[in-house]
Amino acid sequence: MNTQIGTIQKMQLEEKVTDGWVLKNAFGTAFLPDENAHNIVDDDTKIEVFLFTEKDGKIKATTALPKIEVDTYGWGIVKQIDTKFGAFIDIGTDFNILLPKDDLPALESVWPVEDDPIYLRMKKDGKDRLLVIPAKEHELDDLFIDASHANLNDAVQGWIIRAGREGSVMLTEERYRGFIHYSEREKEPRLGAPVSGRVIEVKDDGTLNISLLPLKHERMDDDAKKIYAYLEAHGGTIPIGNKSDPELIKNTFGMSKSAFKRAIGRLMKQGDIKPEDQQITQLKK
Repeated sequence: MNTQIGTIQKMQLEEKVTDGWVLKNAFGTAFLPDENAHNIVDDDTKIEVFLFTEKDGKIKATTALPKIEVDTYGWGIVKQIDTKFGAFIDIGTDFNILLPKDDLPALESVWPVEDDPIYLRMKKDGKDRLLVIPAKEHELDDLFIDASHANLNDAVQGWIIRAGREGSVMLTEERYRGFIHYSEREKEPRLGAPVSGRVIEVKDDGTLNISLLPLKHERMDDDAKKIYAYLEAHGGTIPIGNKSDPELIKNTFGMSKSAFKRAIGRLMKQGDIKPEDQQITQLKK
Protein backbone atom coordinates (compact mmCIF):
# COMPACT_ATOMS: atom_id res chain seq x y z
CA MET A 1 0.00 0.00 0.00
CA ASN A 2 1.39 3.40 -0.99
CA THR A 3 1.49 5.54 2.14
CA GLN A 4 1.39 8.78 0.13
CA ILE A 5 -2.01 8.15 -1.46
CA GLY A 6 -4.61 10.42 0.09
CA THR A 7 -2.06 12.96 1.33
CA ILE A 8 -0.85 16.39 0.23
CA GLN A 9 2.73 16.24 -1.02
CA LYS A 10 5.29 18.75 -2.31
CA MET A 11 6.57 17.41 -5.64
CA GLN A 12 8.97 18.43 -8.38
CA LEU A 13 7.65 19.27 -11.84
CA GLU A 14 9.88 16.72 -13.55
CA GLU A 15 8.66 16.72 -17.16
CA LYS A 16 5.87 18.22 -19.28
CA VAL A 17 4.19 15.62 -21.49
CA THR A 18 1.33 15.82 -23.97
CA ASP A 19 -1.60 15.69 -21.51
CA GLY A 20 -0.01 16.70 -18.22
CA TRP A 21 3.06 16.63 -16.01
CA VAL A 22 5.27 13.94 -14.54
CA LEU A 23 5.92 14.73 -10.85
CA LYS A 24 8.59 13.37 -8.57
CA ASN A 25 9.68 13.47 -4.93
CA ALA A 26 11.64 11.24 -2.57
CA PHE A 27 8.71 8.80 -2.32
CA GLY A 28 8.18 8.24 -6.05
CA THR A 29 6.44 9.65 -9.11
CA ALA A 30 2.89 10.68 -9.99
CA PHE A 31 1.06 11.98 -13.02
CA LEU A 32 -0.66 15.38 -12.95
CA PRO A 33 -3.25 15.58 -15.78
CA ASP A 34 -3.72 18.98 -17.40
CA GLU A 35 -7.33 19.11 -16.17
CA ASN A 36 -6.08 18.76 -12.57
CA ALA A 37 -3.24 21.27 -12.96
CA HIS A 38 -4.68 24.52 -11.66
CA ASN A 39 -2.72 27.79 -11.47
CA ILE A 40 0.67 26.39 -12.46
CA VAL A 41 3.03 29.08 -13.78
CA ASP A 42 6.13 28.75 -15.99
CA ASP A 43 8.69 29.28 -13.26
CA ASP A 44 7.17 26.73 -10.85
CA THR A 45 9.62 23.97 -9.94
CA LYS A 46 7.84 22.46 -6.93
CA ILE A 47 4.14 22.41 -6.22
CA GLU A 48 1.78 20.98 -3.61
CA VAL A 49 -0.54 18.27 -4.89
CA PHE A 50 -3.04 15.77 -3.53
CA LEU A 51 -2.32 12.18 -4.55
CA PHE A 52 -4.98 9.62 -5.48
CA THR A 53 -5.36 6.46 -7.55
CA GLU A 54 -7.52 5.96 -10.61
CA LYS A 55 -9.40 2.74 -11.42
CA ASP A 56 -6.36 1.52 -13.34
CA GLY A 57 -4.27 1.77 -10.16
CA LYS A 58 -2.05 4.59 -11.45
CA ILE A 59 -1.05 7.33 -9.05
CA LYS A 60 -2.40 10.70 -10.10
CA ALA A 61 -2.31 14.17 -8.63
CA THR A 62 -4.35 17.35 -8.45
CA THR A 63 -3.42 20.84 -7.32
CA ALA A 64 -6.95 21.29 -5.91
CA LEU A 65 -6.10 20.52 -2.29
CA PRO A 66 -8.89 18.95 -0.20
CA LYS A 67 -9.96 19.84 3.32
CA ILE A 68 -8.99 16.44 4.72
CA GLU A 69 -6.39 13.76 4.08
CA VAL A 70 -6.18 10.06 4.93
CA ASP A 71 -6.82 9.41 8.64
CA THR A 72 -7.81 13.01 9.32
CA TYR A 73 -11.24 14.47 9.97
CA GLY A 74 -13.22 17.27 8.40
CA TRP A 75 -16.42 18.39 6.78
CA GLY A 76 -17.70 17.22 3.42
CA ILE A 77 -20.81 18.17 1.47
CA VAL A 78 -23.10 15.59 -0.09
CA LYS A 79 -23.25 16.05 -3.87
CA GLN A 80 -25.06 12.93 -5.01
CA ILE A 81 -26.90 9.96 -3.50
CA ASP A 82 -26.77 6.59 -5.23
CA THR A 83 -28.91 3.94 -3.54
CA LYS A 84 -26.70 1.20 -4.97
CA PHE A 85 -23.32 2.59 -3.91
CA GLY A 86 -23.84 5.29 -1.26
CA ALA A 87 -23.14 9.03 -1.24
CA PHE A 88 -20.61 11.01 -3.26
CA ILE A 89 -18.98 13.71 -1.17
CA ASP A 90 -17.27 16.99 -2.04
CA ILE A 91 -14.22 17.41 0.23
CA GLY A 92 -12.84 20.46 -1.56
CA THR A 93 -10.86 18.87 -4.37
CA ASP A 94 -11.91 18.55 -8.03
CA PHE A 95 -13.58 15.14 -7.74
CA ASN A 96 -16.08 13.62 -5.32
CA ILE A 97 -15.25 10.70 -3.03
CA LEU A 98 -17.53 7.79 -2.22
CA LEU A 99 -19.07 7.30 1.20
CA PRO A 100 -20.03 3.60 0.88
CA LYS A 101 -23.59 2.48 1.39
CA ASP A 102 -22.54 0.17 4.23
CA ASP A 103 -21.27 3.18 6.21
CA LEU A 104 -24.53 5.09 5.91
CA PRO A 105 -27.42 4.58 8.38
CA ALA A 106 -29.29 1.30 7.99
CA LEU A 107 -32.52 3.12 7.13
CA GLU A 108 -32.45 4.94 3.80
CA SER A 109 -35.01 7.38 5.24
CA VAL A 110 -32.23 8.90 7.39
CA TRP A 111 -29.58 9.01 4.67
CA PRO A 112 -28.31 12.53 3.96
CA VAL A 113 -29.49 14.45 0.92
CA GLU A 114 -27.72 16.75 -1.51
CA ASP A 115 -25.95 19.71 0.17
CA ASP A 116 -26.07 18.19 3.67
CA PRO A 117 -22.81 18.59 5.65
CA ILE A 118 -21.20 15.47 7.17
CA TYR A 119 -18.18 15.24 9.48
CA LEU A 120 -15.93 12.59 7.96
CA ARG A 121 -12.74 10.58 8.11
CA MET A 122 -10.86 9.68 4.94
CA LYS A 123 -9.43 6.19 4.56
CA LYS A 124 -8.09 3.82 1.90
CA ASP A 125 -9.28 0.38 0.92
CA GLY A 126 -6.95 -2.53 0.13
CA LYS A 127 -6.42 -1.25 -3.41
CA ASP A 128 -5.42 2.27 -2.34
CA ARG A 129 -8.78 3.69 -3.41
CA LEU A 130 -9.94 6.62 -1.31
CA LEU A 131 -13.17 6.50 0.67
CA VAL A 132 -14.78 8.64 3.35
CA ILE A 133 -16.86 7.46 6.30
CA PRO A 134 -18.83 9.36 8.96
CA ALA A 135 -16.75 10.06 12.05
CA LYS A 136 -17.48 7.75 14.98
CA GLU A 137 -18.73 9.02 18.33
CA HIS A 138 -15.30 9.26 19.99
CA GLU A 139 -13.92 10.98 16.88
CA LEU A 140 -16.34 13.87 17.26
CA ASP A 141 -15.01 15.10 20.61
CA ASP A 142 -12.78 17.83 19.16
CA LEU A 143 -15.81 19.46 17.55
CA PHE A 144 -17.49 20.37 20.83
CA ILE A 145 -17.06 23.08 23.42
CA ASP A 146 -18.46 23.13 26.95
CA ALA A 147 -22.14 24.07 27.21
CA SER A 148 -22.37 24.38 31.01
CA HIS A 149 -23.55 28.00 30.79
CA ALA A 150 -26.53 27.13 28.57
CA ASN A 151 -30.03 27.55 30.01
CA LEU A 152 -33.14 25.38 29.99
CA ASN A 153 -35.42 26.11 27.04
CA ASP A 154 -32.70 27.97 25.15
CA ALA A 155 -33.38 27.66 21.43
CA VAL A 156 -30.64 25.88 19.48
CA GLN A 157 -29.99 25.30 15.81
CA GLY A 158 -27.49 22.91 14.29
CA TRP A 159 -26.94 19.74 12.28
CA ILE A 160 -27.32 16.02 12.91
CA ILE A 161 -23.85 14.46 13.01
CA ARG A 162 -24.82 10.99 14.29
CA ALA A 163 -28.10 9.27 13.46
CA GLY A 164 -29.48 6.48 15.59
CA ARG A 165 -32.70 4.72 16.50
CA GLU A 166 -32.21 5.33 20.22
CA GLY A 167 -31.23 8.93 19.69
CA SER A 168 -29.41 11.44 17.50
CA VAL A 169 -26.41 13.67 18.16
CA MET A 170 -26.42 17.24 16.94
CA LEU A 171 -23.73 19.89 16.70
CA THR A 172 -25.23 23.27 17.52
CA GLU A 173 -24.17 26.52 15.87
CA GLU A 174 -22.34 27.32 19.12
CA ARG A 175 -20.49 23.97 18.83
CA TYR A 176 -22.32 22.34 21.74
CA ARG A 177 -23.00 18.62 21.76
CA GLY A 178 -26.70 17.92 21.93
CA PHE A 179 -28.30 14.49 22.37
CA ILE A 180 -31.86 14.02 21.11
CA HIS A 181 -33.55 10.98 22.68
CA TYR A 182 -35.99 9.17 20.40
CA SER A 183 -38.87 10.29 22.64
CA GLU A 184 -37.97 13.95 22.00
CA ARG A 185 -38.50 13.90 18.24
CA GLU A 186 -41.47 13.15 15.99
CA LYS A 187 -39.30 11.10 13.63
CA GLU A 188 -35.64 10.21 13.32
CA PRO A 189 -33.86 13.10 11.56
CA ARG A 190 -31.51 12.25 8.72
CA LEU A 191 -27.72 12.41 8.97
CA GLY A 192 -26.63 15.95 8.07
CA ALA A 193 -30.09 17.45 8.51
CA PRO A 194 -30.41 21.01 9.83
CA VAL A 195 -32.56 20.95 12.98
CA SER A 196 -33.98 23.42 15.51
CA GLY A 197 -34.75 22.48 19.09
CA ARG A 198 -34.57 23.57 22.70
CA VAL A 199 -32.46 22.67 25.70
CA ILE A 200 -34.21 20.34 28.16
CA GLU A 201 -31.16 19.45 30.28
CA VAL A 202 -27.67 20.85 30.85
CA LYS A 203 -25.56 17.87 31.91
CA ASP A 204 -22.65 17.84 34.34
CA ASP A 205 -20.24 16.88 31.54
CA GLY A 206 -20.98 20.09 29.63
CA THR A 207 -23.25 18.53 27.02
CA LEU A 208 -26.95 19.09 26.40
CA ASN A 209 -30.10 17.07 26.05
CA ILE A 210 -32.24 18.55 23.31
CA SER A 211 -35.88 18.24 22.35
CA LEU A 212 -37.11 18.79 18.81
CA LEU A 213 -40.70 18.80 20.07
CA PRO A 214 -42.57 22.01 20.88
CA LEU A 215 -43.37 22.83 24.50
CA LYS A 216 -46.24 20.86 26.01
CA HIS A 217 -48.72 23.74 25.82
CA GLU A 218 -47.80 24.30 22.17
CA ARG A 219 -48.29 20.58 21.42
CA MET A 220 -51.63 20.73 23.20
CA ASP A 221 -52.78 23.53 20.92
CA ASP A 222 -51.89 21.44 17.85
CA ASP A 223 -53.52 18.34 19.32
CA ALA A 224 -56.68 20.26 20.15
CA LYS A 225 -56.86 21.59 16.57
CA LYS A 226 -56.45 18.06 15.24
CA ILE A 227 -59.31 16.72 17.38
CA TYR A 228 -61.55 19.68 16.53
CA ALA A 229 -60.96 19.21 12.79
CA TYR A 230 -61.70 15.49 13.11
CA LEU A 231 -64.96 16.24 14.93
CA GLU A 232 -66.02 18.68 12.22
CA ALA A 233 -65.24 16.10 9.54
CA HIS A 234 -67.34 13.44 11.31
CA GLY A 235 -70.59 15.26 12.04
CA GLY A 236 -69.57 16.73 15.38
CA THR A 237 -69.68 13.47 17.34
CA ILE A 238 -67.12 10.67 17.61
CA PRO A 239 -67.22 7.47 19.70
CA ILE A 240 -63.93 8.25 21.39
CA GLY A 241 -63.53 9.73 24.86
CA ASN A 242 -61.27 9.77 27.90
CA LYS A 243 -62.06 6.13 28.68
CA SER A 244 -61.30 4.91 25.17
CA ASP A 245 -58.53 2.44 24.43
CA PRO A 246 -55.10 4.13 24.08
CA GLU A 247 -54.40 2.23 20.85
CA LEU A 248 -57.65 3.50 19.31
CA ILE A 249 -56.69 7.06 20.22
CA LYS A 250 -53.18 6.57 18.84
CA ASN A 251 -54.43 5.08 15.57
CA THR A 252 -57.06 7.79 15.13
CA PHE A 253 -55.16 10.93 16.13
CA GLY A 254 -51.50 9.92 16.25
CA MET A 255 -51.18 11.01 19.88
CA SER A 256 -50.96 9.36 23.29
CA LYS A 257 -53.97 9.00 25.57
CA SER A 258 -52.54 11.56 27.99
CA ALA A 259 -52.07 14.06 25.14
CA PHE A 260 -55.65 13.36 24.02
CA LYS A 261 -57.00 14.04 27.49
CA ARG A 262 -55.04 17.30 27.76
CA ALA A 263 -56.38 18.42 24.39
CA ILE A 264 -59.97 17.48 25.34
CA GLY A 265 -59.56 19.48 28.54
CA ARG A 266 -58.42 22.50 26.54
CA LEU A 267 -61.33 22.22 24.12
CA MET A 268 -63.78 22.03 27.03
CA LYS A 269 -62.17 25.04 28.73
CA GLN A 270 -62.49 26.96 25.46
CA GLY A 271 -66.16 25.95 25.21
CA ASP A 272 -65.69 24.08 21.93
CA ILE A 273 -67.05 20.72 23.07
CA LYS A 274 -69.80 19.54 25.41
CA PRO A 275 -69.04 18.60 29.01
CA GLU A 276 -66.93 15.49 29.27
CA ASP A 277 -68.40 12.14 28.38
CA GLN A 278 -66.09 9.18 29.01
CA GLN A 279 -66.99 7.34 25.79
CA ILE A 280 -67.84 10.01 23.22
CA THR A 281 -66.78 13.52 22.28
CA GLN A 282 -69.24 16.08 20.89
CA LEU A 283 -68.92 19.57 19.52
CA LYS A 284 -71.14 22.27 20.96
CA LYS A 285 -73.62 23.35 18.31
